Amino acid sequence: MGVTVDVHEGFKYPFEQVVASFLRKYPNPMDKNVISVKIVEERKDVSTGIIYRKRIAVCQNVVPEILRKHSDDCWKEVNILKVPNIQLEEESWFNPQERNMAIRSHCLTWTQYASMKEESVFRESTENPNWTEFIQKGRISITGAGFLNCVLESFARSFLRQGVQKI
Repeated sequence: MGVTVDVHEGFKYPFEQVVASFLRKYPNPMDKNVISVKIVEERKDVSTGIIYRKRIAVCQNVVPEILRKHSDDCWKEVNILKVPNIQLEEESWFNPQERNMAIRSHCLTWTQYASMKEESVFRESTENPNWTEFIQKGRISITGAGFLNCVLESFARSFLRQGVQKI
């Protein structure tokens, strides 16, 4: 089945300011789910000016405790939901000349049971060059958890909706 999220948001701030805020927004005391973010690769293409970054985020496991306890019944051979933290990999391509930044992220934890992928773009607004548009498409799919697949996907849907409201 799977859960999808589609977001199109406008910010009345210049592109450079919005991108700078995005790149430094985690970790912060307002969102305790993100524990750390580390740049593991960064390079600039001298011919295009595009800056590529790969970052790893360590986040608290937000799966409710009740679902973690029931994972024993469904996945007796694995206690995969009981991990304290999850890791996400984010790659970004910042193009200052065209005033856009493309971002792709996916989950590094639970890869044999779950798939989480997001693609996002920040770009100069077509309405006003001093504003910024944000477009995001994401998908989470859970497999291998039996009847818990739907329960976990429902939880993911509500968690993603909360995240969209924070933008």
